[in-house]
Amino acid sequence: MSAAPLVDATLVEPAQVDRDAFRSAMSQLGAAVNIITTDGPAGKAGFAASAVCSVTDTPPTLLVCLNRSSSVFQTFAANRTLCVNVLAGHHEHLSGLFGGKTPVEERFAAATWKPGTTGAPVLTDAVVSFDCTIDTSTDIGTHQVLFCKVLGIHETGSNIPLIYFKRAYHRIGISVETCPY
Repeated sequence: MSAAPLVDATLVEPAQVDRDAFRSAMSQLGAAVNIITTDGPAGKAGFAASAVCSVTDTPPTLLVCLNRSSSVFQTFAANRTLCVNVLAGHHEHLSGLFGGKTPVEERFAAATWKPGTTGAPVLTDAVVSFDCTIDTSTDIGTHQVLFCKVLGIHETGSNIPLIYFKRAYHRIGISVETCPY
């Protein structure tokens, strides 16, 4: 006996989802705020992103989405390394700097960094940092999806990450001492 097909053989054209409706719906998907950094032959660069997620743990791989029209796109494409720095609650100002038109030198001067295994800047007080090489990438719409092999992890023990939800920053956390479970 064969399994039923996942999709009816009759294709019905779905209603077109409007860009603004999609963006509004996505604002309700809470996400960690990250600073993605690189350094290498093409120079140093960084940007703020919430479009980051785990792909697999064997081998440890993340994906990062980067707009191809971004001012930092060519630097990341040339360096082929990056570090995903997950921001702590007190890093809201950094997200603003790395999310805007602030010059590169000013972005990096606002915090303390150290070079990771790949040479990409690691934020010394990030919740966690994933030092990666860009393994493969693919273009989807306006963005390039970067599949990144994790070569190093730096954890600080902070338990208060910065989250972006409904177009606003939020700090969440629980004290290990008061956690009921």
